Amino acid sequence: MSTPPQSPAGAALTELILLVFRLHGRLLEAAERMAAAGGLTAARWQVLGGVLDEPRTVAEIARRMGLTRQSVQRLADLLVAEGFAQWEPNPRHRRAKLLRPSPRAYDAIRQVATVQHPWSSAVGDAVGEREIRRAHRTLERVLTAINEHPPGGP
Repeated sequence: MSTPPQSPAGAALTELILLVFRLHGRLLEAAERMAAAGGLTAARWQVLGGVLDEPRTVAEIARRMGLTRQSVQRLADLLVAEGFAQWEPNPRHRRAKLLRPSPRAYDAIRQVATVQHPWSSAVGDAVGEREIRRAHRTLERVLTAINEHPPGGP
């Protein structure tokens, strides 16, 4: 079975995907180290990041952070058990409770920031703000196109 032809833009996207996979791995390594400063894991930090501005349901956190609902539920339960968050009633839905960060979570996030801010400043300064913002816009366009063209057709 032969593979279908690929356009030059398709080949460029494949190269970008492979680079993003590598970047994802390195970012996860860095996130694990930084999260440890606040007594968190990268996954717990990510879920807390989904509720720092306002309480949300597990499903909302999952959509916002690009995670599965099941993984967010497991992590949210752990965060509650460890005192980093609490459940509160949801006035819009009787069964889907809202996850709210606790004061301990905000303390942990401040500790993470003592490592994360200098690191992101060093990396950002090495690349340059304009270049990073350009990459951000490009990746947003790629994400929109991926959402509009799912694999295997419409």
